[in-house]
Amino acid sequence: MDFQLLPKIQSPRDLQGLNDSQLLQLADEIREALCTVVSDRTAHFASNLGVVELCLALHLVYDFSCDRLIWDTGHQIYPHKLITGRFAEFQSIRRRGGLMGFPNPQESPYDLFMTGHAGASVSTVLGLKAGDDLLGETGRKSVAVIGDGALPSGVVFEAMNNAAELKKDLLVILNDNKMGICPRVGGLAHYLDKARIAPFYNGLKRDVSWLLNKVPMVGESAQQAISQFKDALKGFLHGGMLFEEMGFRYIGPVDGHDLLGLRRALEMVKEVSGPVLLHVFTQKGHGFEPACNDPVMFHAPPPFQRNGHNGVASIKKSSTRAYTNSVSDALYDAMQQNDKVCVLTAAMCEGNKLSRIRQDFPERFFDTGICEAHSVAFAGGMAKAGMRPVVDIYSTFLQRAFDHIFQEVALQNLPVTFCMDRAGIAGTDGPTHHGAFDIPYMRLFPNMVVAAPGDDHDVAPLMNFALTTPHAVAIRYPKANTEVVERPEQPIELGKAEVYRWGRDGMFIAYGTLFTHCVQAAAQLQAQGYDVGVINARFCKPLDTSTMFRALEEAAFVLTVEEGCLPGGFGSAVLEAANAAGVATDHLRCLGLPDRFVEHGERDELLAELGLDVAGLVAAGRTAAERAGVVAKPVSDTACLAS
Repeated sequence: MDFQLLPKIQSPRDLQGLNDSQLLQLADEIREALCTVVSDRTAHFASNLGVVELCLALHLVYDFSCDRLIWDTGHQIYPHKLITGRFAEFQSIRRRGGLMGFPNPQESPYDLFMTGHAGASVSTVLGLKAGDDLLGETGRKSVAVIGDGALPSGVVFEAMNNAAELKKDLLVILNDNKMGICPRVGGLAHYLDKARIAPFYNGLKRDVSWLLNKVPMVGESAQQAISQFKDALKGFLHGGMLFEEMGFRYIGPVDGHDLLGLRRALEMVKEVSGPVLLHVFTQKGHGFEPACNDPVMFHAPPPFQRNGHNGVASIKKSSTRAYTNSVSDALYDAMQQNDKVCVLTAAMCEGNKLSRIRQDFPERFFDTGICEAHSVAFAGGMAKAGMRPVVDIYSTFLQRAFDHIFQEVALQNLPVTFCMDRAGIAGTDGPTHHGAFDIPYMRLFPNMVVAAPGDDHDVAPLMNFALTTPHAVAIRYPKANTEVVERPEQPIELGKAEVYRWGRDGMFIAYGTLFTHCVQAAAQLQAQGYDVGVINARFCKPLDTSTMFRALEEAAFVLTVEEGCLPGGFGSAVLEAANAAGVATDHLRCLGLPDRFVEHGERDELLAELGLDVAGLVAAGRTAAERAGVVAKPVSDTACLAS
């Protein structure tokens, strides 16, 4: 497509000179630009197609160079980026060094928060409004756009409760597309379904109040009856009674793909005092029929080529197997063998590859929606009742349930298993999604076993171990394809590391799936004349101190390797234990994620940048050997590592 209008949009001010026909053409060009991105990389797609008109209408009515706009979750930010001066860079999105796939204040003043977790938009925009008012910036408008999938998050209702009390001028736009990543679930989902068939209600006109006030009230019993009648009538006339009762003026539902109608609705509410909720219906994938028909698959699809305007010629599917699949299969097998095993996820059934479990074990599968804290507390209750619950959540999202891991699981010493997907580098999703911090926040708690498979061979045995252990167990694994190191089987024992090979000159102690990189790096160092061994730690807590101390006492240098943050991580655990035992650690170096937020990029690119690829580990080994005074020996004098 020849982009005629998009290249001319250097800022949202350029929208003001477009007529209605040109605005509709611009919407088409934005959708075309979105389609070009997914032709060669994975990107969020259907959610962005669904907010094109909403994004345009917002920037037509408000001036967000001054006013405030927060996009909840943030993965639907692409149209916003295109009309805030980033069209020329758009093809770099989700590439290392390019635009981020989420809001990024470093890219543009129109991005206020780097949002990547659902539910916080109402809180942050209310805070912005309160701060602006205190600083005398009372003319600034504040808008939050939140999806129906994020709406059940507890923090949303905490914020709405506070907003109603403060009576701040605030607009919350509920982008209702009947989806999160997967179809929404729960009582609020059913409530919003009812609102879809209710007639349009304008909470500003007070038509309902006028009608109800015409009904006379005589006597106490009559007053009670009339009051009940009023509530029933209000519920019949509009579907936003819940929000009205919470102190928000409800307006809607409004067609989210009627650009001109949306513009009128936003102009109507712009000058209204107090909290307002505008209920907007959109269609995830709007404008591209395959995405409309399968919004789950097209939420973040693999690269595909289009066939004509509205078809898909091919989708490039990977033939490799990921750790996510391996864990899902291990869970499925465990559920077949033990009817007490159940699985909980927080709106990530598709991401965690749990569809087969949901289909074959529906009574033992629980999708709680985007409510991680509830998921963990719910699992605690199930464990107390005698079940073996598995909480399957991305590492970065489980952070939202930190207090409940402490209070409802660890403190109670309950056997809940945590499967932490996307631990470590999460690739092009970037710093909001990298699972960098789960090792420190999990190993803090008493009664918590913290473990990680070294390769695919470890996954099923570690799962079986976790589901037969009388304590909580946290298992972390990356968003990566599985690898296997061939070696004799060593069973999983609590707190016991696996010695792959012993080395006189140096030792790699790997925690997690970088074990496979360490084996390859050790082989290369062996070929260069260094006798280097590898330990597959398997456990961070309890730590196999006898094996770790032996390595520290016998090897000239020791490198701990982890795909997690170094402060408080696995290497820190080794240092702490050695310090307590009086074991020397001056020849120990810890390799992992640095004390900064890692930017987005392909996993292999980022691991190389961080020195955690094979080449980086080889270089670290050579440097450690030189510092320790180890001289390379003729290759014939060293034993060869197994391939």
